[in-house]
Amino acid sequence: MTDGERVETHCPYCALQCGMTLRASNDLISVEPRDFPTNRGGLCQKGWTAADLLDHPERITTPLVRRDGELREATWDEALTLVASRIKDIQRRYDENAVAVFGGGGLTNEKSYALGKFARVALRTRNIDYNGRFCMSSAAAAGIRAFGIDRGLPFPLSDVGSADTLLLVGANVAETMPPFGRWLADQKARGGTLIVVDPRATPTAKQATLHLQPTPGTDLAIANALLHIALTEGLLDKDYLAERTTGFDDVRRTVANYWPARVERMTGVPVADLEAAARALAGAERAIILTARGAEQHAKGVDTVTAFINLALALGLPGRPGSGYGCLTGQGNGQGGREHGQKADQLPGYRKIDDPAAREHVAGVWGVDAASLPGPGVSAYELLDSLGTEAGPKAMLLFGSNPVVSAPRAGRVTERIESLEFLVVADFLLSETAALADVVLPTAMWAEENGTMTNLEGRVLRRHAVRRPPGQARTDLSILHELAARLGVERGFPEDPAEVFTELRRASAGGVADYHGVTWERIDAADGVFWPCPDEDGPDTPRMFTTRFGTPDGRARMVPVEHRAAAEEPDADYPYYLTTGRVLAQYQSGTQTRRVSALRKAAPHAFVELHPDLAARLGVADGERLTVTSRRGEVTAPARLSDAIRADTVFMPFHWAGAGRANSLTNDALDPTSRMPEFKVCAVRVERA
Repeated sequence: MTDGERVETHCPYCALQCGMTLRASNDLISVEPRDFPTNRGGLCQKGWTAADLLDHPERITTPLVRRDGELREATWDEALTLVASRIKDIQRRYDENAVAVFGGGGLTNEKSYALGKFARVALRTRNIDYNGRFCMSSAAAAGIRAFGIDRGLPFPLSDVGSADTLLLVGANVAETMPPFGRWLADQKARGGTLIVVDPRATPTAKQATLHLQPTPGTDLAIANALLHIALTEGLLDKDYLAERTTGFDDVRRTVANYWPARVERMTGVPVADLEAAARALAGAERAIILTARGAEQHAKGVDTVTAFINLALALGLPGRPGSGYGCLTGQGNGQGGREHGQKADQLPGYRKIDDPAAREHVAGVWGVDAASLPGPGVSAYELLDSLGTEAGPKAMLLFGSNPVVSAPRAGRVTERIESLEFLVVADFLLSETAALADVVLPTAMWAEENGTMTNLEGRVLRRHAVRRPPGQARTDLSILHELAARLGVERGFPEDPAEVFTELRRASAGGVADYHGVTWERIDAADGVFWPCPDEDGPDTPRMFTTRFGTPDGRARMVPVEHRAAAEEPDADYPYYLTTGRVLAQYQSGTQTRRVSALRKAAPHAFVELHPDLAARLGVADGERLTVTSRRGEVTAPARLSDAIRADTVFMPFHWAGAGRANSLTNDALDPTSRMPEFKVCAVRVERA
């Protein structure tokens, strides 16, 4: 990149994928915002400082191999030869499934695709999953069950700004994706109603016209109550229900039991607020319901999202201009990352790995026998929890994730990772998980690779490289190419992302997530391309469900769901709820943001947020260190008193490792359908440290 040169690309963090421009000046790369449809020239503090890590002194630029208990520098030939020989030895002594692969929701589409192919073709293992299982799986499963398709937002983000009523459930966009706030400002300026459901009075909730502040884990009851009110007051779209849905009669019988007074007792949300919310949604010409992690990261997350989808369908919202239901994807490529093969049960194009036709199609693209492809594996947490056990994998290759911090019941997950015979981590910084590895392979960062990402709208975007990786760092595609060759697969793993994307298009053709008509040139000529897009010369799909849903009969399926208690409720020994989430200046496990000085200064450490009334009962002052204990572990962090939290609940952000690692506490109870862990609620006790 020459001095003064400018390159257009996208932010490496959340699923908004804000447009930005990178400029070279005196060997430094600076960030400028770009007018792009999702961010309209805005960036958050994380985006502004994204380039600070490119030349960070802790950047890994040389392969590391553990010798005498220490990670020491090695050549690429030494590192890759060791990895290949250990994989061969472990698979020879056990079987192919003794080696696992764990990916990330921040990998490009090309890398996600290649990683899934590598697991099934080069390793022939069924044991692959990714950290997006902890992010989007409940909403994805509910969307597929209802609509036949999972795309986070089946409409452009701009629709949010024109909604007369917007319901946000478990979404704190003011801190998790701040440029989204421009759409909230548009909605407010038009006189729109914003309703937020959250146990905390977050910065987003404080902007709301109406804030419903329930007991953690009771969102499903709220959804059923809102539908009950709309039903009893005659506010449903009967023509839409008759023409575009099935299953409403069963849903109607179920929600009949969720009268407002009962739900007030279950949730703590006043009857008057439930009625006001239902009437605001039903009375709006344009209404949108959006769910996020607060509603989804539960052992009943799929049913909770289903309840809100039922509400949206009963009001006739999905497919109606300016209205609909959507899910706010979190990670940068959380949408694309789950479409092309990283999930245990999927093949490219969002195909099911146990579908014979899907296996034949993808095997044909890959040039292998369909019978050679392994079957479905287990979900992310189940995979991590099986590591090193008698029946589980003995080795793992990990790309773009830090489960030592991000996984639920993190202490147990750390023990399982430490029990492996062999761990390989590909990363650009020494995360807490990478620090446990036998081999660390230095990778390129976002500004050093070409490829595509798919944002929360299903908009496929282009990431442009502005420079080569520093030192000996390589792209993930180069690493997979070299490893596959050492494992005896000489062809099929190109290093060129353009070549990989061309193959991805063929593999996805005819699938639910059809990218066949998406080309890099077409993306560059517009502001991205929305899938499904089956034909290069045909239109893409900014708005879905306008005439039919992705089900065999074209109708949306309504499914009755009942509220049930959290997997773990407070009791005499653990009398308070814990809920977890994010803060503005940090991101995910903090591997990147904790190393940016401006972000570290803004949010330097973990904390325990609690209500002043609870603090008074405990005799705790603001800033005093607290110990929070669950049945799975304990953490210590300073108290932060706030009337934004319920008096029966404490909150911790999950971005930190060590003594403040919130996921030492969280529950590994899993949703029976999505296998999503119950991050958002567990029982704890709180004491002065």
